[in-house]
Amino acid sequence: MSSSGMRGIRRKKSAVAEVKIAVIGAPSVGKSALVVRFLTKRYIGEYDHQSEQRYRSEAVVDGEPVLFEVLDTCNKNDDDLPGAEILSWADGLLLVYSITDRQSFDWVKRCRLHFTEQGTWPLRLSGSSSPSLSPSPPPLDVSPSTSPPTLLLGNKADMVHLRQVSSEEGEILAKDMECQFCEVAASDQVLQVASAFHDLYREVQSCRKRCKTSLLDRVLGANKTSRSYVRGKSDSALPKD
Repeated sequence: MSSSGMRGIRRKKSAVAEVKIAVIGAPSVGKSALVVRFLTKRYIGEYDHQSEQRYRSEAVVDGEPVLFEVLDTCNKNDDDLPGAEILSWADGLLLVYSITDRQSFDWVKRCRLHFTEQGTWPLRLSGSSSPSLSPSPPPLDVSPSTSPPTLLLGNKADMVHLRQVSSEEGEILAKDMECQFCEVAASDQVLQVASAFHDLYREVQSCRKRCKTSLLDRVLGANKTSRSYVRGKSDSALPKD
């Protein structure tokens, strides 16, 4: 292969966008079923694992390749809430409950309150890299009410005869959380599940653009005479595979 052809391949590979999504929810809401359905288009009804699982898969969103890294969290019980390390790792959060389980809906509410009380809501500006390799950008003013882009998802929408949480309740909670909302059935909906992940990726990209614009404006405003600024990248708080 010619050198020009190799350069073309390198440029194409480097152009692939990356996004880290943490799938969070109470036990037995179908988190793993959603993840597997999205990554493989297959459905696994029963999936029992004792630890968090991380997956990497490429998909096409709006005609562009995107590398998804998905964290399938594992809750030991209803009192087991995600820690701050997940927030620092994730570009976006997929908060999942089951429409057939009122307690799982209440768990999402407690999870939101838990995150707010922690007061740690990092906004990621880029993909993973080591902070030792490049200087950190000036810190953003992030209030405790600012969260990573989030999508609230009600799973098991096919089991309407067992519904305990109405669509209206989900919409109200999503409005309160200022995030997107949808209901899907991981058991038989392939496109709808993929759309949820894609929509969350779009929201992450939109947030990245807003943050970069804000950061650039701040730095240029502080250095009007020199017109110089430092570009940096954030890092993953979770260990790499």
